Amino acid sequence: MKAPHFLFFILFLCTSMIANAQEAKLKKIFNGKNLKGWVAPVNKDCWTVSKGILYVKNEPTKKGEILWTEKSYQDFVFQADFLMGEGTVDSGIFLRSENDQVQIGISGSLKRDMTGSPYVPKLRYPVEASGVKDILKLKDWNTLKIKLVGKTYTAYLNGKEVMTYTSADIPASGPIGIQLHPGNEMSISYRKILMAEL
Repeated sequence: MKAPHFLFFILFLCTSMIANAQEAKLKKIFNGKNLKGWVAPVNKDCWTVSKGILYVKNEPTKKGEILWTEKSYQDFVFQADFLMGEGTVDSGIFLRSENDQVQIGISGSLKRDMTGSPYVPKLRYPVEASGVKDILKLKDWNTLKIKLVGKTYTAYLNGKEVMTYTSADIPASGPIGIQLHPGNEMSISYRKILMAEL
């Protein structure tokens, strides 16, 4: 192979590898039939699955719960559709531990919608997601995508970037959790829960 052709081939190969890395293929981590691949919840009445949808609803004592993946992850892209239900919806996605969460719904402390914002217990909401009011659909399905690389995570709501945050205390590896916040009468539904490891 002549030198110019060889250089072109190497450049093409590198470009393809970068493109593939950037477009990591999302795979199902929720099969839509049961909770296989997830740590069995204590209160199974809070988590029901039917026809591809995970229904999440607080029980009368409002204890709340977190549904964790069995597997731990390092760098990844997580994506799920969610539909707000009844009551004061306060949910979210935990990233590798309970230290970092991307909020879905009403903040218990701020008493307003903070969807797409990071919640860190020591700092509460260190930054606020932008443009959510114009993007969020309260009566229809929304898509939340979270990309986490190292200590930095970025949230996208319905295809639009709304937040980027770098967390000092996020662990290097851990499971992904779906939160059912305690203390509220609420329901929320999830579907098409996907993950791509980077």
